[in-house]
Amino acid sequence: MQSETIADDGLILEAARRATRYVGALDRRSVRPTPEAVARLEAALAAPLPEKGRDPAAVLADLDEIAGPATVASAGRRYFGFVTGGALPVTVGASVLAAAWDQNAASSTSSPAASRLEEAALRWLAELLGLPRPVAGTLVTGATLANFSALAAARHALLTRAGHDVEADGLFGAPPIPVYVGAEAHVSLRKALGLLGLGRDRVELLAADEQGRIRADALPRLVGPALVCAQAGNVNSGASDPFAALREWCDRAGAWLHVDGAFGLFAAASPRLRAGVEGVERADSWATDAHKWLNVPYDCGMAFVRDASALRGAMAIGASYLPSDGTRQPSHYGPALSRRARGVELYAALQSLGRDGVADLVERCCRHAARFAEGLRAAGHEVLNEVALNQVVVGFGDRAETQRVISRVQEEGVCWVGPTVWRGRDAMRISVSSWATRDEDVERSLDSILRAATR
Repeated sequence: MQSETIADDGLILEAARRATRYVGALDRRSVRPTPEAVARLEAALAAPLPEKGRDPAAVLADLDEIAGPATVASAGRRYFGFVTGGALPVTVGASVLAAAWDQNAASSTSSPAASRLEEAALRWLAELLGLPRPVAGTLVTGATLANFSALAAARHALLTRAGHDVEADGLFGAPPIPVYVGAEAHVSLRKALGLLGLGRDRVELLAADEQGRIRADALPRLVGPALVCAQAGNVNSGASDPFAALREWCDRAGAWLHVDGAFGLFAAASPRLRAGVEGVERADSWATDAHKWLNVPYDCGMAFVRDASALRGAMAIGASYLPSDGTRQPSHYGPALSRRARGVELYAALQSLGRDGVADLVERCCRHAARFAEGLRAAGHEVLNEVALNQVVVGFGDRAETQRVISRVQEEGVCWVGPTVWRGRDAMRISVSSWATRDEDVERSLDSILRAATR
């Protein structure tokens, strides 16, 4: 029979003990799980649901001993896939607290702590990224929903100007919104456009240069009121669009300028890298992730909107059982009512790092990326991007050989890198995003990649 309180059976302490052991062993294990570990997990999961409940301690043991070995060591020092940051230890601890508190961060009534921590963290982030004041923000799962939230605000504002209430009447009878997107825009942006009824494929593509940046010298005549979607940090090259030129272009037609800055927006937090995103603060809305370059646990995305009334107009909804005490209600600024208290981990990261610590984390990752590029070029391999931030794209001859090199690296397990296609070329993509990566990890990983390329 299960204990009636969490405290009585010590499950939290047992989970913490197992989690600590897992984290401590990350550097000694293969970054990719072995096929045997995955097969063992699949065999265990093939069993039917038990008729009677099991001892909670045994359930935790199964998770640790059967599922744990089948995880990817993305929290470790040598994971360079998908622009995935590791989780700062203080944010893991904060996540444990947040889980124990089990707060619904929907409102100040359901959780004064969660709502106020979120409000403070969003304010600090806006200051850190140099966004205008005041600016409205919300916490969501990731950049897809962050783009969705910001673009919903854009849709609200543009159609309100045209005399149409899209929240009440939908898109039935609404005037069309021309949408302009860079040719190298991320797929999550198109997904958000589709969810909003603006269409994934009805967009007009803006010409991009060899690094994926929108070409300011090739902008078409803008038909407004329109929505223009730019990018801070191309997912392959790391390059950012010319925001100042795009702002001037948008102003001529009263267009809304949105920036998808899932990781690249954090360049604004670095005095050394800020010039690469010059003018980004002049946009109307921004989307970014904290589980990338701020290194909080999955999941945590953020949307910011210059016009608070536009974000609230798109998202707020009331009910008789949802009281308000006159303070900011988080659910009025995002798509979800039931919300995990992501602000707890965000607060912990910002408090522990401070402004200087965030800048150092970002700059250190970029320095590691530059070292990868230097070592690969010195060995005679072709680096395909300018390495503006933390992304390195490298080719190893033809498609088949590039795929073989990537497979060999993943099989060896020293590090994890992934495939991509960049400007028509199959390539390896290296994304350096973790606070934990050290110089020696870069050298060890570089050796593994070069061995795979010469095998």
